Amino acid sequence: MKLKVNAPLDPGFMPMAVVYRDFEAAVKAEGGEKLTIGLERNNGLVSVFTLDVFKDGTGHDEENHAFVERIVKTLLWVRGGYKIIIAGSKLIADQIKADYAEGGIRAFDSEFMSGVYEAPFEVVHVPFAEAPVANETAAPVGRHLDGCRIGFDAGGSDRKVSAVVEGEATYSEEVVWFPKLQNDPQYHYDGIMSAMKTAASKMPRVDAIGVSTAGVVIGNRIMTSSLFLKVKNENPEAFEKVVKNIYTDIAKELGNVPIEVANDGDVTALAGAMDLGDTNVLGVAMGTSEAGGYVDGNGNITGWLNELAFVPADFNKEAMLDEWSGDYGCGVKYFSQDSVIKLAPAAGIELDEKASPAEKLKVVQGLMAQGDERAAKIYETIGAYFGYAVAYYAIFYDIKHVLLMGRVSSGEGGSILHKNAQKVLAEEFPELAKKITIHLPDESSRRVGQSIAAASLPAIKK
Repeated sequence: MKLKVNAPLDPGFMPMAVVYRDFEAAVKAEGGEKLTIGLERNNGLVSVFTLDVFKDGTGHDEENHAFVERIVKTLLWVRGGYKIIIAGSKLIADQIKADYAEGGIRAFDSEFMSGVYEAPFEVVHVPFAEAPVANETAAPVGRHLDGCRIGFDAGGSDRKVSAVVEGEATYSEEVVWFPKLQNDPQYHYDGIMSAMKTAASKMPRVDAIGVSTAGVVIGNRIMTSSLFLKVKNENPEAFEKVVKNIYTDIAKELGNVPIEVANDGDVTALAGAMDLGDTNVLGVAMGTSEAGGYVDGNGNITGWLNELAFVPADFNKEAMLDEWSGDYGCGVKYFSQDSVIKLAPAAGIELDEKASPAEKLKVVQGLMAQGDERAAKIYETIGAYFGYAVAYYAIFYDIKHVLLMGRVSSGEGGSILHKNAQKVLAEEFPELAKKITIHLPDESSRRVGQSIAAASLPAIKK
């Protein structure tokens, strides 16, 4: 595969956007057929995506499956759902059904979605003429700036909190913590409560609390989250009793004030939309993992999952595996501190194996601050990854703005990353470069902007 902008430390990189473009061109040249993929999620909502594939039995069956499997995986984590409907080829439908069956290569995904939506996961086939019809919804979110508010951003390496009075952040702090290493939810509860009380002490009162958190949130409940993964795996009863309602319980203890809990990616998108005064914003936060969020053309949140950490970025089956899902080429290994750590050996940088991921990232950032060319190559590579990923995301989202946030985008390394991502769009996808702008906020917004935007989530009842 020849790319116009290479990932210098990853010569085997096969970006999904180019794979998609090449596949569709090959199908068009030979003559194919339509395939519709439907995904049903909570409250009867349905997302629909139609693409062209090779006809069955024309010597491309394996190629069809390899490609469609990646697209289904993408849709599942972008849109969400517990039921996949394949309209068209029964051969492809049967292959996808096997992938997501118990013991199949995507059993993690099916089990995950079943837990999130609290419904059995299934894959069904229907003739193309009976393809599902989209049933989407969207709702306004945030932008409430009145009163005295706490904004809390729960990350995997640090937690950020802001005291926001009449739309102005009067106090912000970051505290290092290690939620992923703890199986006792009391650690999480105490850490969150300490941050909340610190912010509360900086204001005359607390009128509302907004929370930005990694994971899947439905109705202010934590359905799953990497922050509480050790609790869920080793102490599942505590996860059910304590974690799912941890934020609403803390709000009750702080005076039963209104609280709104949202996925950190959605809050990134909201921060971008508020800052830009525009819509069609895709927010991407590169931190402990990759978080995604989207504000549509009406300025609303779609209710999609937007878990970009699990969305394929690289079609190369030799790409590094994600330890959690067991899948290859997923965003978490390309757009998080894991990516920096993954690329360090190729850059000739040796990191202390005993150091935490956050500490390893700081070492590379320190080298970058000193002008180390090896560190620069890491960020140049991630920038190439990201430019191609934005082009791939644009297949599934209507994007005008991409807001890049998170600690990986901090400092001079973030500037290199940003510049190379823009270069990819300009040289490989000039039609997208005319439409999409990638924004890198100033350093302060990049680090605490999400906690400030989170503060705007809840409405205060008058």
